[in-house]
Amino acid sequence: MTAKLDPFAAAPQLMKSWFATSNAANASLEPSLIELVKIRASQINQCANCINMHTLDARAQGETEQRIYLLSAWREAPCYTPRERAALAWTEALTRLSEGHGHGQAHEALRAEFSEEEQVKLTLMINVINGWNRLAVGFDLWYDHVPAKVAA
Repeated sequence: MTAKLDPFAAAPQLMKSWFATSNAANASLEPSLIELVKIRASQINQCANCINMHTLDARAQGETEQRIYLLSAWREAPCYTPRERAALAWTEALTRLSEGHGHGQAHEALRAEFSEEEQVKLTLMINVINGWNRLAVGFDLWYDHVPAKVAA
């Protein structure tokens, strides 16, 4: 696959700002939760680049193969915590806004597991990964990714 456009070359200052926003959102909640959210949104958006990147990062942080493989069926899988389930439901609700599904139940679960500040942080993270998905899918981006090292 050949990229249609390199957004970093086409709009370097804007992409630098976008990258800084992304990094700030990444640091907002526990890394394992953030990676699950990124993977799930990327699955919904069919972003192979981001699925590849974030499954590698999740493994590097100690995520199990089982939890990565079961993510697309998280509602039926017993291996996710109530907090993770709330985050995944919120991710799906926001990522699928155009499908017209209400997000009331997802919001109730979110409120039960996350403080108001954490709700904002998670919502911004979901916006960020959806933005990256749209850049990668829209411009046919593929980056060979080396997972981030976790400090011991």
